Amino acid sequence: MKKRVALLIGCAMITLSLVLTGCTPAAPTETPAEEEPEVVKVGWIGSLTGDQAVWGTCELNTVKMLFEDINEKGGLLGKQVEVIGYDTRGDATEAVNAVRRLTAQDKVIAVLGPNASGQALSISSVLEEMQVPDIATVATNPKVTVNDDGSVKPFNFRVCFIDPYQGAVAAGYAYDILGFRKAALLYDVADDYSQGLTEFFEKHFVEKGGEIVAKEAFKYGDVDFRPQLSKIKEAGPEIIFMPYYYKEVALSANQARELGIDAVLMGGDGWPSEVLLEMAKDAVEGCYFVNHLDFDDPDVQDFKAAYTAKYNLPVELNGYLAYDAVQLLVHAVEKANSFDPVAIRDALETASVKGITGQINISKDTHNPEGKDAAIIKIENGAYVFQQKYSAK
Repeated sequence: MKKRVALLIGCAMITLSLVLTGCTPAAPTETPAEEEPEVVKVGWIGSLTGDQAVWGTCELNTVKMLFEDINEKGGLLGKQVEVIGYDTRGDATEAVNAVRRLTAQDKVIAVLGPNASGQALSISSVLEEMQVPDIATVATNPKVTVNDDGSVKPFNFRVCFIDPYQGAVAAGYAYDILGFRKAALLYDVADDYSQGLTEFFEKHFVEKGGEIVAKEAFKYGDVDFRPQLSKIKEAGPEIIFMPYYYKEVALSANQARELGIDAVLMGGDGWPSEVLLEMAKDAVEGCYFVNHLDFDDPDVQDFKAAYTAKYNLPVELNGYLAYDAVQLLVHAVEKANSFDPVAIRDALETASVKGITGQINISKDTHNPEGKDAAIIKIENGAYVFQQKYSAK
């Protein structure tokens, strides 16, 4: 009997012990700190298909090549960098979709590109929503970084000069240096870039005392420019300003010469491409365009050689601006000592770095590089020949 009682008491004590143990709160455990990823991601957007694919391909190749070199040297703040690029197909809606994917899904620390103003204008709301900075390469429309009311877009930056400056440079050089007084305009009415340059060339040329004797428009996709060029021919200009991209430049220049137009042709930074020379070498001989750099500058030769050796392709203009976009981003990350996109944005606002296209001093008020000289390039003997550095007056 005693053994039975003792056994019952023992079982009761074990049961009570188990109950009490189950009711006792577990000791709090510390949540481990979230570890930084071993690889940080940088996004790029641009055209890899369509007429602008030659530029987009060069940009993405450049970005990948530069970060490969950075990775081989130990990475960025000790982390390896993965480049994620998406094709916008030259379309603003595709650009928005690509940026949303990069920021929401891929979790990039920043976006590089695009090169076209129309695409760059479309992405600012997504960048602000996701709080991730973008550095555009050759998007020159002033509204890429500044709103209509003059306020700066908080997450949009660029490494190129802007259309008002480029248009003023072209007009000033045509009037003051080349001595022309009668100009005609042929532009793409559906393109923000082309409209912007046209507006500012016209404004500054007329202010200097010049006359716009003809102003004709076409739409992207047109291949026959003879109706517009025939009207321009009747007006007798000394120079025709053609602020659009190399493919349409080649087509319209060839047709202008076929019609017997011997006026000097002039354009902006949408001209330079090896494709232009392949398509219209004779038609653009002796013509001029505004550019971001001298292709023969000693400072760019190492990059040109490395790029050509790696890809067996010439460097397009966009490659140089993509180079500078990478340098600016790396500078900002190191200055912020952080991969946090907002901290990187803050560092970009006062960034100053020597780029391959010149000194880049970002203005906090506009997010544009201030004080960059333009380069005037003349096409001579089928080659791009630097004439001089020129600033708008």
